[in-house]
Amino acid sequence: MTRRILLVLLAFTAAVLVSAVVPLALDAASHDRTSFIQATAGAARADAAVAQARLDGQADVPLIGLITQRQQSGDGLLIFQGDPRDGKLLLDEGMPAGNWVKLGAQAVQAGADAKKTGDQVEPVTQVTGSWVAAAMPVFLRGKYGLVGIVILARSTHSLNRDLLQLWVVLGTIAAGAMIGATLLAFGLARWVSRPLAGLDSAAGRLADGDLRSRAVVDSGPPELRRLAATFNTMAGRLEALVHGHRAVIADVSHQLRTPLAALRLRLDLLAADTDPATGHELAGALEELARLSRLVDGLLAVARAENVVPTPTAVDVAEMARERVVAWHPVADDRGIMLKAVSSSRPPLLAWIGEGHLEQVLDNLIANALDALGAGGHVTVTASATAAGARITVTDDGPGMNAEDRERAFLRFTTSNPNGTGLGLAIVHRLVTSNGGTARLVETPGGGLTAVLDFPGVPAPNNTAAESPSSAQDLASL
Repeated sequence: MTRRILLVLLAFTAAVLVSAVVPLALDAASHDRTSFIQATAGAARADAAVAQARLDGQADVPLIGLITQRQQSGDGLLIFQGDPRDGKLLLDEGMPAGNWVKLGAQAVQAGADAKKTGDQVEPVTQVTGSWVAAAMPVFLRGKYGLVGIVILARSTHSLNRDLLQLWVVLGTIAAGAMIGATLLAFGLARWVSRPLAGLDSAAGRLADGDLRSRAVVDSGPPELRRLAATFNTMAGRLEALVHGHRAVIADVSHQLRTPLAALRLRLDLLAADTDPATGHELAGALEELARLSRLVDGLLAVARAENVVPTPTAVDVAEMARERVVAWHPVADDRGIMLKAVSSSRPPLLAWIGEGHLEQVLDNLIANALDALGAGGHVTVTASATAAGARITVTDDGPGMNAEDRERAFLRFTTSNPNGTGLGLAIVHRLVTSNGGTARLVETPGGGLTAVLDFPGVPAPNNTAAESPSSAQDLASL
């Protein structure tokens, strides 16, 4: 944002300067050139007035004064007696090379035309290379009859030097204006963008679960300060609501445990001293009481899962899958279920996951799969690489779920198992999504249920991505 504001303001300032300074400089340069030409014409007129007496033939007036003056100024002076085309060259002092006879003829014609119309005779000017020349015709006693012509040539070096100074001054002003505009634009951009960046960072931390995140409210424009204050108010209320919700769940669960334990003790005592029919009913009540206890424990687990603010670490998902399969192997063997771990990628297969989260996820999924199967069933935990990271699938060949149940499986208290709480998959979904991953359930080809978990990946050691071999490798077949 700082760069965009800076570029926009600088582009606008540059456009204003170009549209203002360039025309001003061109106009000033044109004015200076016109003034220089007019000054040259005036000097030629003055020199013609000095040479008038000599050209009229009134006296043999020396021209040493004109010569000295032009030598000092570095100008060229050319005087013809009579028409320059066939007249006598009276003086040639420092004149550059050029077709001065032609310029003199033009001045003679212009002077004759002016005399006919009664207008004032004016010099004829011409710009030749780095010189400006002015030719002034001289008439007998200023009336009629051409007696000569005076041509003055002035170098434009002084004019060019003045124009260069003009461009340097205007360019310096423009550069100073651009520097000032840059500093002003940068300060303005930082004044606006820094509070926005802080607000964005605070919002990101809040979205990641840091409920204590607050924005700075003492910098930036008033509108951004009000926005930051409003954000802090919202964050404070959200923190209070979430903490209150978690506290209620924890308190209720804790308070329920004591009466549930006392009720179970009383039912156990009644079951020990009652007849078989009543004992059967009490056994059913004890089963419901155990289910209620599991539900309370599940609520506590959900509250803890919702309180997760993961700090991602690089986890080898293939190794973790193998470890959890080894840990659940005794349970699977006891139930006559084949449990194994498979990796379709060369280790290590790394993913960004909070510490301890993948273990909880796999434990819930494997436990659900084992509960859904009978003896002779198969559960396979597979780790594989994807373009975005790593994938873990937990596949069983049990009864599975229909499409509607799979859509609702991650909702709380949704279960097809009469002895379940409906919270295991909700905890799985919460832990996976809090780590930036996705979780979904699909039908296993041939029957059964497959849980598919995708996690964001990290570069493998030596910046080489994990490669997939042509065949799967069994890490453990237990």
